This record gives sequence, C-alpha cells and structure tokens, in this order.
Amino acid sequence: MPALRVEVVYALPSGEDAVTLALAAGATAWEAVRASGVLERHPEIDPGRQAVGIHGRRVAPQTRLRDGDRVEIYRPLIVDAKEARRRRAFRRR
Repeated sequence: MPALRVEVVYALPSGEDAVTLALAAGATAWEAVRASGVLERHPEIDPGRQAVGIHGRRVAPQTRLRDGDRVEIYRPLIVDAKEARRRRAFRRR
C-alpha cells in the first residue's frame, strides 16, 4: 500500500508542535493525530472534544487523508473573536 506523507500540527501560545509522518493510504485525520505522539506530549488535548482541520478547514476526525495534508488540532477559543476586537478597539480609544 502506498504511504501518505502528512504533517500534524498543534498550535501553542509559545509556538507549535509539528510532526511529519508517513502513514498507510486510507488513514484518517485522528489516526494521524494518534500516530504523531502529540496526545502524549499534550495531555490537555481532549480527543472527544478537540476539533481538527486540514489546511485551515475544519473536518470530521474520520476524514481520509491525502498525501501532503497538514492536519491541525484546534484549541478552544478563550475569547470570542468579536469580543476580542471590541476590547482592542476600546483600548485604542
């Protein structure tokens, strides 16, 4: 079976944890996350609640991967984006 080459990325406030993997064809986004070891390095990731995406677009965890995909693990937002803009605008006044 041909292998897929994918990258798994978890963004952190201080940088990112990125791993490049070779997986079997037909692998899913969550299989890539598990194989990357990121769950062991970051126990705060909740596999049942954390969203994943491919190249900036949210996808279902069982989405099949293609060669060259970048699987991203999304952290929950601390503040709503609209609220953050309001706060920045208020501070500028």
